[in-house]
Amino acid sequence: MTYQAPLPDMNFALKYGASLLPALEEGLLGDLTMDDIEAVLAEAGRMAAEVLAPLDRTGDRVGASIKDGVVTTAPGWKKAYDAWRNGGWNGLASPAEWGGQGLPQVVNAACTEMWNGACMAFGVGPLLTMGAIDALNAHGSDALKRAYLEKLVTGEWMGTMHLTEPQAGSDVGALRTRAERAADGTYRITGQKIFITYGEHNLTDNIIHFVLARLPDAPPGTRGISLFLVPKFLLNADGSPGARNDVRAHSIEHKLGIHGSPTCTMVFGDQAAPPAF
Repeated sequence: MTYQAPLPDMNFALKYGASLLPALEEGLLGDLTMDDIEAVLAEAGRMAAEVLAPLDRTGDRVGASIKDGVVTTAPGWKKAYDAWRNGGWNGLASPAEWGGQGLPQVVNAACTEMWNGACMAFGVGPLLTMGAIDALNAHGSDALKRAYLEKLVTGEWMGTMHLTEPQAGSDVGALRTRAERAADGTYRITGQKIFITYGEHNLTDNIIHFVLARLPDAPPGTRGISLFLVPKFLLNADGSPGARNDVRAHSIEHKLGIHGSPTCTMVFGDQAAPPAF
């Protein structure tokens, strides 16, 4: 597959459709200039065309695979992710205090369009990590931010969102995954989720799962749903990945056109309910 980013159209849309040019002229974005933004988009277009687009055909033909619970991405996926991460693209719009670049979300949106346009099976993974960053930064405790946020921002670790369940489908309020309070202040999660984008893979040495679950005393429907952070590996005292948590991929879903994406059925707590936060 070949890909060429429509940079003139994107620059025009950002300047006038998204009113970025007036914001820059009024000094609302500090010392950021349109030249800076155009340079970012040009480099993103190069990355999309030269690194990600060649993955698309291989990803769809070979796909992700699972054996004995270990998920391996298609050939070239790990090398491409490392290049993308080392380029700082994961933290483009993330807070500077956690290692991000703090650029406007509209600029990140244009780059995200390029990642998905070049290779959607790749682009949907980082998109989940970016959502995890925003959720943790907005609602996480200071302790959780210190433990997880910087490595999510840099892309050293990836994030997920666990929503859909076999019996619920798109009816979020019908989910049954349970969260039980533990004496140490953490929670124990039990249940199953389906269609989990990048639920398991070999791209990073830890995966931080954000899981929708229900406490025993929660009201029915969507009002009773809480969000929990469940790391694939619990952390050692120095912040490095330690013991394996009880969350695993049961199988890989096969979604038309994005076989390169490790879209997983995930199981929580079938051996010993995993600690969550």
